Amino acid sequence: MDRLTNIARRITDARAFEIGIIAIIIINAILLGVGTSHTLEQQYGTWIHLFYEIALGIFVLEALLKMFASSPRVVGYFRDGWNVFDFLVIVLALIPATGQFATIARLARLLRVLRLVSAIRDLRLIVTALVHSIPSVGHVIMLMSIIVYIYAIIGYHLFSEHDPENWRNLGMSVLTLFNVITLEGWTVVMFKAMELHPLAWVYFVSFVVVGTFVIINLFIAIIINNLDEAKLERLRDFETPVSKEELLRELRATQDALQRLEQRLKDD
Repeated sequence: MDRLTNIARRITDARAFEIGIIAIIIINAILLGVGTSHTLEQQYGTWIHLFYEIALGIFVLEALLKMFASSPRVVGYFRDGWNVFDFLVIVLALIPATGQFATIARLARLLRVLRLVSAIRDLRLIVTALVHSIPSVGHVIMLMSIIVYIYAIIGYHLFSEHDPENWRNLGMSVLTLFNVITLEGWTVVMFKAMELHPLAWVYFVSFVVVGTFVIINLFIAIIINNLDEAKLERLRDFETPVSKEELLRELRATQDALQRLEQRLKDD
């Protein structure tokens, strides 16, 4: 049994196996796009659906090999969140594409494209960093919400009468400020406000500096920091622990060296 487990582990860890799975996912994604063309669907629909079934069979085989290679067996397989995601994609893909479940089956096929994330290690690293960034990003979003809320109230009191289209109430003021954050056409809003208040540019420029450059840089800093931590975690996973046999071998070698040194000292 251990021999078969080692064979399954060598297969799943092989670079060629990984590349083959990635190629299947990419071809599957291309065919999903081809399936949106009614002309191509009518001409090659049979072959496209045949490939879907073949791809699904390959994914099921991949999951079984990974379960067999995991230790301890199925429990070890489900300890990895990416394996759980792959398993759910396979389960959803087994839903029959007819009747009331047809829409769910089509959506399940789209999830196969997301398997590129779980199949490519660097993409997994980026997604892991993004997930780890969620708590810190939540605090930044809270800070940004406070800033937008304050500026929206100020903008409402300053510009609502002159420019009701953009500042007629608190909700519209918030939407206007979100448009300013995107830096898309915000100068039009600013120049219209300056018709009433020539110093209105101070309000807009300060908001752009705080809301766009500072906050966005905070987002980037948080994500980069978590990306570095994810890289370190990945390097720690790659480190192989010293086995008991290797430790005993090193201890014996050290003991032999000490005995030789002691003998030389006695001879001298």
